[in-house]
Amino acid sequence: MKRRSFLKKLVGGLLTLVGLGSGTYYYARQIEPTMLTVRNDHIVSANIPEVFNNFKIVQFSDTHIGFQYTLDQFGRLVEKINSLEPDLIVFTGDLVDKPNIYDWNENIIDLLKALSAQHGKFWVYGNHDHGGYGTTIVNKTMEKAGFVLLKNTHSAIEIADERIYLAGVDDVILGKPDLETAISGIDPADFTILLAHEPDYADVARRFSVDVQLSGHSHGGQVRLPLLGHLYTPAYAQKYVEGRYTFPDEQMMLYVSRGIGTTRLPFRFLCKPEIQIFTLKTD
Repeated sequence: MKRRSFLKKLVGGLLTLVGLGSGTYYYARQIEPTMLTVRNDHIVSANIPEVFNNFKIVQFSDTHIGFQYTLDQFGRLVEKINSLEPDLIVFTGDLVDKPNIYDWNENIIDLLKALSAQHGKFWVYGNHDHGGYGTTIVNKTMEKAGFVLLKNTHSAIEIADERIYLAGVDDVILGKPDLETAISGIDPADFTILLAHEPDYADVARRFSVDVQLSGHSHGGQVRLPLLGHLYTPAYAQKYVEGRYTFPDEQMMLYVSRGIGTTRLPFRFLCKPEIQIFTLKTD
């Protein structure tokens, strides 16, 4: 770590310890983690067929159920997503915090199954989904709930003989991502959205025929301080932390969700949880 980065994190950490006292501590621990926001973005591209104009995609990510985030809270999230009437739902990884000790039951399947979108529900693995020997049980849970896993593969979303493509790669940290295989057979002229849990994977994706990458993993830093910004993000979320990024030379866009839950520390400060609505627009 560079000296400047180290000092930034050290000073930020000290300020956090001092600042997260009494009311501020309570706000970051009890209030902000429940303040779900809905971010709206338009994705404009000449590659989007006319029949997909105003097509609505909802992304949610990083629920981390079991660590300070309950099934009751998740149930309210499901109701909120359904109220947005999405055409397509995508989940970009980290369903529960610790799959190896989570109390798996039909309740979580029923809630996931209740999510509804005319053109399907898709997901990709996050590092917590693979971690703790969770790979198989998370996959079975999502499959029973009607979600389609995109693990180094893609699916065509079709309307009236026109199509866009949704591709996904395996988790970067604990899986074996293979974007070349994931988009094999897709015409480079076709509009393609990539699901990749880790946002820094964009530096790979930008070299391929991908129009948009949707990611999570970073939690937006969870704790952000004025002037200092985020204090910490995990591996492969160092460059791209939250929001929208563009890559003009490659004409790709990256959107990084702050996610829903928390991990490691049960705090959010100046970094509210979010779900994202992407409305496709023809150029």
